[in-house]
Amino acid sequence: MTMEILRTPDACFEGLKDYPFAPNYTTIETHDGNPLRVHHLDEGPAEGPIVLCMHGQPVWSYLYRHVIPYLTQAGLRVIAPDLVGYGKSDKPAAREDYSYERQVDWMGQWLKANDFSGITFFGQDWGGLVGLRLIVNHPERFDRVVISNTGLPYNPEAPDGLVSDIEDFRANQPTPSLMAMSRALSKMGSGDHPARKFAYWQKWCWETVDLPIGLAMSLSIQPPSLPVQVLKVFLNALGATSPFATPLAKAYDAPFPEPRYKMGPRAMPSHVPTLPTSASLEEQRKAWEFFKTFEKPFLCAFADNDPVTRAGEAEFMAKVPGTKDLPHTTIKGGGHFVQENAPDQVAQIIIDLIKRL
Repeated sequence: MTMEILRTPDACFEGLKDYPFAPNYTTIETHDGNPLRVHHLDEGPAEGPIVLCMHGQPVWSYLYRHVIPYLTQAGLRVIAPDLVGYGKSDKPAAREDYSYERQVDWMGQWLKANDFSGITFFGQDWGGLVGLRLIVNHPERFDRVVISNTGLPYNPEAPDGLVSDIEDFRANQPTPSLMAMSRALSKMGSGDHPARKFAYWQKWCWETVDLPIGLAMSLSIQPPSLPVQVLKVFLNALGATSPFATPLAKAYDAPFPEPRYKMGPRAMPSHVPTLPTSASLEEQRKAWEFFKTFEKPFLCAFADNDPVTRAGEAEFMAKVPGTKDLPHTTIKGGGHFVQENAPDQVAQIIIDLIKRL
C-alpha cells in the first residue's frame, strides 16, 4: 500500500517566538518511491565550519533557536534539520510508517543530497540515536562529535522475565496517565531496570491519540505553580490537549494541527532498542563495533539533572577511543532538553571543541 504523507500548512508556523529562520527543503524518497520533503535550517556564514544540530522526540528544530545565535556569532554555520514526522518536514500518516532504520535511511539520504562534510555533530535524545548511526554510515563527512543526554542503546541480554513483563504491560495494561508516565520517567535512574520505567513513555506515546506535546514540553521546561500544573493536567485528562497554552507550548504544538500529524512522535519511543527482542539490535551491535575504533574527537556533555540519561556518558567514555583526553563537561541544570535550559553552555562546549581542534 502506498504511504500517505501529510504536510503541515505553513500558516501553522506563523508568529512563533524567537524563530526568524528561513526554511530550506530537500526532497528524498520513501522505500516505496514516494517523494518526502525534509526541512532544515541553514544559519551563519556559508564558508564557516558546519555544526549539524539534531533534535529528538517530540520536538523539532525550534529547540535550537537559542543555541543558534551563539554559534553563528562565533563564525559557525549551523544546520538543524527536522526529522521526518516532525517540525516542517513531511509526516507519514501511519504509526507503522516509522522505524529507527527508516529514520536513519531518510536522514542519510538528506545528508548525501546536501553534500555536507567537515561536520561537527551535536545530538541529543533521538538526535543522538539517529545522528550516531549517520556517523557510522558516513564517517568521512564527520570531523568531531558532541553528544548530550542520548545513547546508542544495545541490550542483547535481559534479566529473567523482563521481556515478558514489559511486553505484557505494553499489550494488556491500561494506558498510563500523563502523571503516571512522568513519575515513572523521573525514577529511571534508580532501582528497577530502566526499560521498565521507559516502557511507560513508550506506551503513553503509542496509545495517546492526541499526544499533548506542547503541554508536556511546557510542564517540563517552564513549569507553572503547582496549582496551575494540577489544573492543566486535570483539564488534559478531561480531553483538553493543550489547556491555557503558553507561547512555548504553542510552538511545540505547531507542527501538529491534528492528531493524525503526530504519528512520528507517537511511534518513535517504541523503536528505542531497550530489549533483546527489539528491532535494530544487529545494527546497534555493528554501530558499537564501529565506535570502538572511532578515534576522531568525541565529547560528552550530559546534564547533571536528567533522570532519563543520567550517567549515560560512561559507556561512551569507556569504549570510544576518541573520548580520550577531551574536556568532557557536565551541563549544570540542563534537564533533559539542554538546548532549552542551558543554550549558552551547549553552544560554548561546541565552540570550545572546534577551537581546540
